[in-house]
Amino acid sequence: MATLVLTVIGDDRAGLVNAVADVITSHGGNWERSQMSELAGKFAGIVLVTVPDDRSDELVAALEPLQGMLDVTAQMADADYTDGATTVISLELVGTDRPGIVSDITRVLSEYGVNIESLDTKTSHAPMAGGMLFEASAELEISPAVDLVALQHTLEQLANELMVDLTLER
Repeated sequence: MATLVLTVIGDDRAGLVNAVADVITSHGGNWERSQMSELAGKFAGIVLVTVPDDRSDELVAALEPLQGMLDVTAQMADADYTDGATTVISLELVGTDRPGIVSDITRVLSEYGVNIESLDTKTSHAPMAGGMLFEASAELEISPAVDLVALQHTLEQLANELMVDLTLER
């Protein structure tokens, strides 16, 4: 089986997911995992698809007619892709919004060789304090080589500097 990663983006409207799903199914593919969202009137997503090796080129070609409705890009997954070979931990962050929070946190994660499996962020009005509140939720892939104690200590120090609440959970 071939493993493809599809990225899709287009103007948000009803039927977009179904259009992609129909093409995948009609070409013998299986929709394995996805993350999709609407942001500022655009619909964007990423989909992991498996398809018989002899039908992968056919599937990719069949996605082309969706152009105009959705921009679709297909890439073969890395040959050494393995799902679940690492420990996954959750990171939750809440604090007053300011420029640079994502940059500061992801710099530390990168320095420790931590892979971000998923990241969801949002801002909202702080109900009691006024101003804007920033919230982030992430799933992090940690290889056995990462010193979790040192990572947690470094992230806690950064959280204190940023004046945000940060929680890591296994």
